[in-house]
Amino acid sequence: MPWEVCTAVSKREEFVRFAAAREESLSELCRRYGVSRPTGYKWLGRAEEGFSDRSRRPLSSPNRTGTATEALVCQLRRRHPAWGGRKLHHYMRREGLAPLPAPSTINSILSRNGLLAADRRMQRDWQRFEAEAPNHLWQMDFKGPLQTDTGPCFALTVLDDHSRFNICLAICPDQTRETVQAQLEQSFHCYGLPDCILSDNGPPWGSHQDGERRFTRLAAWLMRHRIVVSHGRPAHPQTQGKDERFHGTYNRELLASRPAWYSPAELERASTDWRETYNWQRPHEAIGNEPPGTRYQPGRRAYTEIPPPADYPSGDLQRRVVQGGLISFRSHTYRVGRAFTGELVALRAVADGVWDVYYCLQRIKTLDLRLPPDL
Repeated sequence: MPWEVCTAVSKREEFVRFAAAREESLSELCRRYGVSRPTGYKWLGRAEEGFSDRSRRPLSSPNRTGTATEALVCQLRRRHPAWGGRKLHHYMRREGLAPLPAPSTINSILSRNGLLAADRRMQRDWQRFEAEAPNHLWQMDFKGPLQTDTGPCFALTVLDDHSRFNICLAICPDQTRETVQAQLEQSFHCYGLPDCILSDNGPPWGSHQDGERRFTRLAAWLMRHRIVVSHGRPAHPQTQGKDERFHGTYNRELLASRPAWYSPAELERASTDWRETYNWQRPHEAIGNEPPGTRYQPGRRAYTEIPPPADYPSGDLQRRVVQGGLISFRSHTYRVGRAFTGELVALRAVADGVWDVYYCLQRIKTLDLRLPPDL
């Protein structure tokens, strides 16, 4: 039977001292100390070695991971210091590396080699959604400012919602409409046009506050290319949760990998290399631990620099937006947005005295003729 853990060493020392004095039988001494006679004899025999418990580790471990595999795991971890056991396991499986350790075994290897970081479990959104197919929805946002020795910059990120494929990771000097539009044009040429783009609130994206949408010239340009523009709820970054998660991954795996970057150009080169790893090598847990590139296909709608003019059904009433973003309708003037100045919009009746205003495919305003114009 075992010794009491809290005083095991001291009680063993006492036992040996009393046994050496031989003032009572060994059997009685064992009874008082709550151990069996074999245990008592065992500790008498170990008196000169010390009284701490011996290690129960076996003399040999035939099933332990081989040194070559352990070295490979450590090498991959140093190459991708933010990847844990599961990502490394699925990466090794896809690359056909054998023998293939289990994720828990890989974590054990990392732990005993001092390569296992503290657990960073991210809080999950209570409600999750996913677009049905590639290019149905792209998420877009800026990360930054990012500091470099020669000045700040910003990372423009565009992520396909269905596949998590990174469409765009561009290091930009600012967050202006012209900069974003130029980067999107390059992405459209390469990957085609998405059906919808979800972005944050504020310039250059636009906003959706208190039920009122305010569109920017960038949003109007996207609408002309038949892309629906959507904005997340104010103060709810989880609406663009996939892009926010991408920002966290980008920060852990690249931005935080060194204390400082020399210039935006250096960061651009490093980001380009990391994007290749993210899209085509890095296992993504949310899509079955496959790289996003295995789930993505470019869109079928090709980009043209000059989009076709707005074409509305014959039953719509059309109005030209004049300076100040205004239209005239039923002897009143209504504001629909400066971003649409000079463009044709369509009005469709939805109820008695209520009309929806459309620009290309998107509803941009609802007019209630029973209320005073909001000028």
